[in-house]
Amino acid sequence: MRKTPSLSLLALLLAPVFAAEATDPGPGFSVKHMDLTVAPGADFAKFAAGGWYGRTTIPSDKSRWGGFDELAERNWGHVKALVEAAAANPGAPGSNTQKVGDMFAAALDVAAINARGLKPIEPMLARIAAVKSPEELAAVCADMHVEIGNPLFGMAFYADQKKSDTYAFYLGQGGTSLPSKEYYFSEKFARERWEFTGHVARMLELAGEPKASAYQKAEVVFGLEKAMAENSKLPVELRDRLANYNKMTIAEAIAAYPGLPLRRFIEVLGVPAGVTDVIVGQPKFLEGLSKLMRERPLDDWKTYVRWHLIRSAAPYLTEALDEERFRFYGTVLNGTPKQEPRWQRAARLVDGSIGDALGQLYVAKHFPPESKARMLEMIGNIKAVMRDRLTTLEWMSEETRRKAVAKFDRFEAMIGYTDKWRDFSAVEIRRDDHFGNVARAARAQSRRQIDRTGGKVDKREWGMTPSTVNAYFSPVTNQIVFPAGILQPPFFDAAMDDAVNYGAIGCVIGHEITHGYDDQGRRSDADGNLVDWWTPEDAAKFRERAQRVVEQFNGYQALPGLAINGQLALGENIADLGGVSIAFEALQRSLKGKPAPAKIDGFTAEQRFLISWAQQWRTAYREDAMRLQVARGPHAPGNFRAIGPLVNFQPFYDAFGIKEGDKLWKAPADRAKIW
Repeated sequence: MRKTPSLSLLALLLAPVFAAEATDPGPGFSVKHMDLTVAPGADFAKFAAGGWYGRTTIPSDKSRWGGFDELAERNWGHVKALVEAAAANPGAPGSNTQKVGDMFAAALDVAAINARGLKPIEPMLARIAAVKSPEELAAVCADMHVEIGNPLFGMAFYADQKKSDTYAFYLGQGGTSLPSKEYYFSEKFARERWEFTGHVARMLELAGEPKASAYQKAEVVFGLEKAMAENSKLPVELRDRLANYNKMTIAEAIAAYPGLPLRRFIEVLGVPAGVTDVIVGQPKFLEGLSKLMRERPLDDWKTYVRWHLIRSAAPYLTEALDEERFRFYGTVLNGTPKQEPRWQRAARLVDGSIGDALGQLYVAKHFPPESKARMLEMIGNIKAVMRDRLTTLEWMSEETRRKAVAKFDRFEAMIGYTDKWRDFSAVEIRRDDHFGNVARAARAQSRRQIDRTGGKVDKREWGMTPSTVNAYFSPVTNQIVFPAGILQPPFFDAAMDDAVNYGAIGCVIGHEITHGYDDQGRRSDADGNLVDWWTPEDAAKFRERAQRVVEQFNGYQALPGLAINGQLALGENIADLGGVSIAFEALQRSLKGKPAPAKIDGFTAEQRFLISWAQQWRTAYREDAMRLQVARGPHAPGNFRAIGPLVNFQPFYDAFGIKEGDKLWKAPADRAKIW
């Protein structure tokens, strides 16, 4: 295959506007999305979706636009109807409908929000101003982590990756405002750094700082964050789960980082007394931060913490603060001209804050039982293929194979929504207190997570809300999870033939299953523990095969001179490679013993499967959004996902008669095959 995509593909990825020639058929599979004037072997992304590009404009409030985004946008329309109905008729006090409706209504009351100004954060601003010691600063930061903001470092409470049945306490790098380390040092992000300093100054001014001192303090913030970023890891380094797992006792951490008032931080945070260990993700970062806190004046740190409070609270304060925050994070970093409408941001907030309360309303209206039944059937077929693959792989030894199959036999799928809804009865939601609603919901979530640390992991808990348009694999619970929100076109369409559904949601199912055996997921055993269960020889064979995927994507240019980072996107690309292959075989098995399906729209079942795969990843990007995606996103840009696995897949060549000499031809000896 060529090392770079054709110019037509680059144009598809970046150009936001094309002339309309046909009626938009919607987000689902359609031959109207195609461009039949393009040969499949020349540019399959354009062949499968060139018609869509020809009539597509990226909405002014979006940084990218594709099949995934079209579905998400339509789904927000469903959510909008639910939250508006709840706001109009909130029902009994304390009910889910009341909480959903009042949180949504409070977020829309711009006049009340503007009238309150900075009042919601004045108590915390006063606490920061009154700080006299690092210990007092640590106490403020601990309360912020619980309620609003995450200064100094990152913190989390989730399953111990080496003791997966127990919730653990994690500390690691964080506390910076730009997307990744590169943004503080690379020349290609010089504009973003210059804009960032001006943004901090403007935000401080809006919060009452005199203009002259605002710019001085902005320089202080940038200087501290740059120094913090110096000891941070790049996104590709953060993918290594073993390297980012460093367990020590809390007492050892306090001694190892003497400049950090960790003892006071943990005390105020309220970590249960029985928790004696902490898992440090990036020790070098905490070492550097400890040194910085000893070297830099306390007043500088107070300025930094004040900035992080304002930055985190801005979306829930005045329009001026909210709009300036969007100007930098939305327009400067992503190239998006304007914000989403207020209702959509309010609906996102409800979903993110009290998602299960909204979710119960959502599934009652938008998730028919037959969707779950058909999904479970497809999952069963795809699981059967994957299990057979594990038992017959020619490159894997019997010793590793036994453990791989044992892990797979413990695998579980969760579809639609949780069977154990979260209880929000203790969370007060008021129609006249937007910021307070956000803070109280965040505090309840934080306390729930902190208080259970050291206890047994609830493996039935979902990490996404029912209305989410996404899916995930959890290595510590060995589960794939498909919320109701994603089970709609273009991913799943009950009215479509099996070929289209296997090419879309079937491949996504295979993708998520394969995550259990990608370059990081393979490191977890049947119990979800991070252990080395591979023989050295098999691990070496896996890495050799995975390296072909790295090199393939390193050869693609997302923008002229900007190559995709094949190592950063490796896990997702391995999952795509496995997902397409496994779902295709599952489709073939489902057709055995039946009459050959007739062509539909002039295409065979095999062709429709492959077109469906490519169509679901059609995506146009703004240039800044593309740069951000390549810098820190774990996924390759959508259009490269559309073709990436296919050029390694012989049925793709067979289905469309692609032969040597065609642009997309890749010699069999050069193709990547893992699962």
